[in-house]
Amino acid sequence: MQTFTNVQLLQNTLDDWRAQGQSIAFVPTMGGLHAGHLSLVALAKQKADKVIVSVFVNPTQFGKDEDFDQYPNTLEQDTLQLEQHQVDGLFTPSAQQIYPQGLGSYIKVGAIGDVLCGISRPGHFQGVAQVVYNLLEIVKPDMAIFGQKDYQQLLVIKQMAAQYFPAVEVLSQPTVREKDGLAMSTRNQYLSIKERQIAPHLYQALLQAKQDYLNNASVEVLTANAEKILEKGFKVDYLEVLDANTLMQITDNTSEIAILFSVFLGSTRLIDNIIFNKG
Repeated sequence: MQTFTNVQLLQNTLDDWRAQGQSIAFVPTMGGLHAGHLSLVALAKQKADKVIVSVFVNPTQFGKDEDFDQYPNTLEQDTLQLEQHQVDGLFTPSAQQIYPQGLGSYIKVGAIGDVLCGISRPGHFQGVAQVVYNLLEIVKPDMAIFGQKDYQQLLVIKQMAAQYFPAVEVLSQPTVREKDGLAMSTRNQYLSIKERQIAPHLYQALLQAKQDYLNNASVEVLTANAEKILEKGFKVDYLEVLDANTLMQITDNTSEIAILFSVFLGSTRLIDNIIFNKG
């Protein structure tokens, strides 16, 4: 595996690969790699001749008083995992390499970034869209791969890529879970032992909400049942049932449903979702 910290050296290698007719898949990450990230790598290896993974903790997607300074730095372990999974290139740029003109953002995410986490974390999705734009501009891959746990983020990125990088195929992988159902997340390591024991109730609440929906329960009843499961230990940020393609209210034309939850468990913010056909 080749490791790059410099944009020009990375691009020289990418150009060499393209000249050999090899396709390139790109997996952007912020490090703290776990099996969820590695499932993205596995898909990338299936789909392309060469796989590039970036590790960059993006300052522009963290709000005031969020965990930018505390975000886990596990680059040594991440590098070993990527080598074991036979990744071709690891890109670990500085902020200066990604934002040579400064940390400003000019990507507009529109209505899809204004709901859910967009309310709780103002400016977050502008930062996400900007860093992914900059990374795609650097790497120019044939495809880029993201997880579905951050479902709203996935839709924001798909929208941005369709506008600015129509030649890049954006692929996604389902959420990878621990044996007890908790969605894998780098931030799970913030949880105390007691909180970690409580955390799987979030997925249980999602499963209950899905079953209630399929049983034709009203959104009010569905939400009340979920809140009852979460009342011990969790502080609810939002519980929403929306059109999975637009994140707008469900209509007669809705074919796919997204149930999306955001909660705090202690000081740790957890998000999770279930996506399914309306039936």
